[in-house]
Amino acid sequence: MVNLVKGDISGLRKTVISEIEALAEIDIPVGQIITNQLAELLIDLTNRINREIVVYVNRRGKIVQISIGDISTAALPEIEGRKSVYRLCGIRCIHTHPNGDSSLSNPDISALRQMKFDLIVALAHHNDIEISLGFLTGELDENEQFNVQGLERTTLNEVSKINLTYLTTLIDKNLTANNRTVLIKEQEKAILIGIDLGKGLWSIDDSLEELKQLAKTAGAEVVAKTYQKRDKPDSALFLGKGKIQEITLLVQEHNANLVICDDELTPSQQRNLEQVIGTKVIDRTELILDIFAQRAQSHEGKLQVELAQLKYKMPRIGGQGLVLSRLGGGIGTRGPGETKLEVDKRRIRSRISDIEKLIENVKKHRQLHRENRIASNIPTIALVGYTNAGKSTLLNRLTAADVLAEDKLFATLDPTTRKIVLPNGQDALLTDTVGFIQKLPHQLVSAFRATLEEVKVADLLLHVIDAGHINYDEQMQAVISVLKELNIVDKPTILVFNKVDKIAEENMVNKLLQYHNSVAISAKDGRKLDDLMELIETFFAEQQKKLKLLIPYDKSAVLAQVYDLGTVSGSEYVEEGTMVETTLPKEYVNKFSEYIVGED
Repeated sequence: MVNLVKGDISGLRKTVISEIEALAEIDIPVGQIITNQLAELLIDLTNRINREIVVYVNRRGKIVQISIGDISTAALPEIEGRKSVYRLCGIRCIHTHPNGDSSLSNPDISALRQMKFDLIVALAHHNDIEISLGFLTGELDENEQFNVQGLERTTLNEVSKINLTYLTTLIDKNLTANNRTVLIKEQEKAILIGIDLGKGLWSIDDSLEELKQLAKTAGAEVVAKTYQKRDKPDSALFLGKGKIQEITLLVQEHNANLVICDDELTPSQQRNLEQVIGTKVIDRTELILDIFAQRAQSHEGKLQVELAQLKYKMPRIGGQGLVLSRLGGGIGTRGPGETKLEVDKRRIRSRISDIEKLIENVKKHRQLHRENRIASNIPTIALVGYTNAGKSTLLNRLTAADVLAEDKLFATLDPTTRKIVLPNGQDALLTDTVGFIQKLPHQLVSAFRATLEEVKVADLLLHVIDAGHINYDEQMQAVISVLKELNIVDKPTILVFNKVDKIAEENMVNKLLQYHNSVAISAKDGRKLDDLMELIETFFAEQQKKLKLLIPYDKSAVLAQVYDLGTVSGSEYVEEGTMVETTLPKEYVNKFSEYIVGED
C-alpha cells in the first residue's frame, strides 16, 4: 500500500505509525461526514502522540491522505477530478485539536476558504468527543471573502443527521452562480519569497521590491514579503523547512492564493513547494513570461512569448495535482494556456518546432529590411536599457511617434523603428527595443533573439538609464550582462541618463556626467535633448570622412559605388573625369584610395 502518511512523524514508534496508516482502511458511507469509529480512533491516537492528526476524505468516503501536524503546516493532498475552480474541491478535511477545544481556529477557516474544502471538521475530547464543522455558503462578506457557516462544539449524533451530498451540491450551485469573478480575483493575492545568498549587485530587499513591481504589473496584489539567508538554495524546497512553515502561515493569514519566488525554481522545487504550502507557486521567470504574454501585441511578439513559455513549461508538465491547477486563470496561465500545457510532450515539441520555423521566417524578413537600410546608407540607432527607463518616451519625443509609454515594467515588447533628423540634416533610423531586467529569463533572450538582432546590427546604441532610480548603477550592469549574453560587446554606446527632472541635486547630475560619452536628459519635458542630438551627430561625423574624388570616365561602375555608399554633395565634369565631393563611411575610404585628390 502506498504510504499516505505525511508530516511530522519524528519520534513516533513504528507501531503507532502503523496504527495511523491503518486509518486509511476505514470507509465512510457516501453522504455521511464521519463515523464514530474513525472519530474515536483519531481522538485516541491524538491523546497518545499529543499532535494533531489530519485526514483528507473524498466524496466516495475514501481517506486519500493522512498528515501529522497542525492544519497550517499539514501537507495538502493532490485532488483528483476537480473540474472547475468555481466549485468545491471534493475533499473534506477532518482533524483533531489536542487542546480539548474543537472550536474552529483562524487557520482552520483560512484553509477552508483557500482550498474550498467540502467541509472542515475539528474533533476534540472534553469529557466526551465534541465536534465542530464549517462550510462555505457561496455568499460573500463585506471583505469579498466567502461566508462560513457550521456547528460549534456539538456531538457526533447531531453531525450524523447532516446529508453531506445535499450540502455540497447546494454550495456548488451557489459558487457557480454568483462568484466566478471573485474566485479569479482571489488568486491574485501574492506572497513574495526570496533567498539572500550574500552576493551579487542587488540587495535582497531591492530585488524583492522589484519583484513586487513585476507582480503589480501582472495584476497581483502583494500582501507580504519574506526571505531567508542561506549559503545555497535547498535542493528540494528552495528554502528551509522552518521558513516554509512561516510562509504557509502567511498564506493562510492573508488568504493568499499565490506565492512568487524571486529566483527560478527547478520543476521539483516548484512541485514540492506547492505540495507543502498548499497553493500555487510560480517563480520570477514564470511571472515575467506572464507579463510578456499580456503585453505582446504583434503576431511576432505572441509567437516569441509562446515559444518561451512552452520551453519553460515543458519540464513542468507532469506531476501537478489538480488542487494546484491553473484552471482558474491568473498569473502563470496566460499565453498558450493550461489546455495546451496538459497535452503530451510530443505535441508540445511539435508546436515548439513550428514556432521556431515561423520565427526563423520573421528573422529572414527582418534581415531583408536591414539589408535595404544598409543599402540606403542611413545610420541606425538602437535604444536599449532597463525596463521602464523611458526608452519609448524618448522615441516619442525625438520622432513624434505614437508608441505606448506607460510607467509600468515591460510596456513595450514589439520593436518600433522611426526616422530622426540630426541637427546637420542627416537622416537616421531609431529603433525602440524590449526592456531588459536582472535575471532576465534565458527563454526570453532566446525567443526574442530575432527581435534583438536590431541591437546587434545597429551602428550606435543609446543606453537609456533611469537616473532617478536608487539602483540605477545595478540596472546598468544588468543591461550590460544581457548584451554580453547576446554577444554584443564593444558596440559604440552613448549613456543617456534619463528622468533628471526627478533629481533635485545638481551634484548628482554632475556625477552622472563623469561617465564616458554620457548625457543627462529628461525625455518627459525635453530637457537637454539638444545635447543628445549633438552627441549622436558628432559620433556619425567621426565615422565618416569628406573626400574629393576624381573618377575617370571609363570607371562608371566606381562612380555608381560612390553614390551608393556615400553622400555626394557636389560633382563637376572635368577633362580627366568626374570630380566628386562626397562623405563616405571610414570603412570604405581605402576602397577609393586611388581616386582621392583631396580630403578634409
